[in-house]
Amino acid sequence: MPSVRGRGAGWVIGQFALMAAVLAAGALPPHWPAGAHRALSIAGAVLALAGISIAVWAGRALGRSLTPFPKPVPAGLVTSGPFAVVRHPIYTGGLAFFAGYALFASIPALALTALLALLWAAKLRVEERLLVEVYAGYPAYRRRVRWRLLPFLF
Repeated sequence: MPSVRGRGAGWVIGQFALMAAVLAAGALPPHWPAGAHRALSIAGAVLALAGISIAVWAGRALGRSLTPFPKPVPAGLVTSGPFAVVRHPIYTGGLAFFAGYALFASIPALALTALLALLWAAKLRVEERLLVEVYAGYPAYRRRVRWRLLPFLF
């Protein structure tokens, strides 16, 4: 796993490399079957737009606390808005965007989106350990908001 020393630059490099790979893989075959392409494109566009909306909403809610690094910026624990539903809504929005893009683009892009989901699942575990160290109220928040990324799933 990437280094968790310092701010956690290894996680950031890994996630941005995978994000770029997903976008690039959209041009690679195999593409979705012709009969399913229209429906997948529409579903993908809706999912991608929803993902962008969620990520922007969560980013705005975080304000000065927003950082790509696992180590939190001690500017205050945010528990309202999308953070009242899931603990890591920026990742939720990001995954929705990349999954939507992949549904529009290609099968390899969807496979790489699954790898991105795994990376973010590992990264958020590191973040949560660090959040406990920085915010005394984080364990209570974690008990109150049960879901990390997807309500009723994870």
